[in-house]
Amino acid sequence: MKNLHRATAVLTGLAITLSSCSQNNASSQSAAKDSVSAAVVPKAPISLDPVSDVALFPNAQLSMNTPTSTPNGDSAKVNFTFNVKNYKLMGQTTDSASMQCSNSKQGQHIHFILDNKPYAALYEPKHEVTLPKNSEHYLMAFLSRSYHLSLKEKGVAVLYHFKVDAQGKIQKLADPTAPMLFYSRPKGDYIGNDVNNVLLDFYVWNVTLGNDFKVKANIHSVDADTTFTISEWKPYFLRNLPMGKTTIHLTLLDKTGNPLTGENTTVSRDINLAHQEPLK
Repeated sequence: MKNLHRATAVLTGLAITLSSCSQNNASSQSAAKDSVSAAVVPKAPISLDPVSDVALFPNAQLSMNTPTSTPNGDSAKVNFTFNVKNYKLMGQTTDSASMQCSNSKQGQHIHFILDNKPYAALYEPKHEVTLPKNSEHYLMAFLSRSYHLSLKEKGVAVLYHFKVDAQGKIQKLADPTAPMLFYSRPKGDYIGNDVNNVLLDFYVWNVTLGNDFKVKANIHSVDADTTFTISEWKPYFLRNLPMGKTTIHLTLLDKTGNPLTGENTTVSRDINLAHQEPLK
């Protein structure tokens, strides 16, 4: 009988121990689950924030000489030269560090945008391109700070409408009078800290943004699709962009909110973001 009581006591103690272990294990799993849940922070939505207090250059000027061309088979080499006054190409803009965004180590430059394609950064006031004969083109060029933000003062930009004729010569066409929109930034790849403040900048021509005209910016990626309507021509930072590929589509709108038609009224660009290399 004593042996029976002793065996019963041992089994009871074992059951209590197993129950305690099970409860402790469940508690540990629950605590771990709660810890994981607490660590998951909802992703902030993409925001478009105005950039203020940028360095100004009220006396800067940009002009362009008449382009020259050299025929070469079915195309022509076209040379552009610019005149820059009261602005130092290749100098670092004084507030570049405080902007905390992508900045060119080569300094201030000219954005050379041909046919609304990605711009060439000119650190010297000249550029050569090869264009097919019998082709029509629009060139937008403007002065840029070292962190790629356009100057918007009067006299700092040039719009040139031209044709390369059948002989490979340059023919200036009529100056456009219709509203136009040219894409500048963002552009290319953003890595590391550059992903935090991504500059959105564009150039409008023959139009003032406000009540009558606006720019619609659609920001699209695999897991984000956001649209902003911009009624003031000023620089903005895109924040909280997802990593990977993002497509940015800009469209000029009339006062009723409908897209304008015509040359250079809508444009798209793809960019890539990554916290570190390699980009995926």
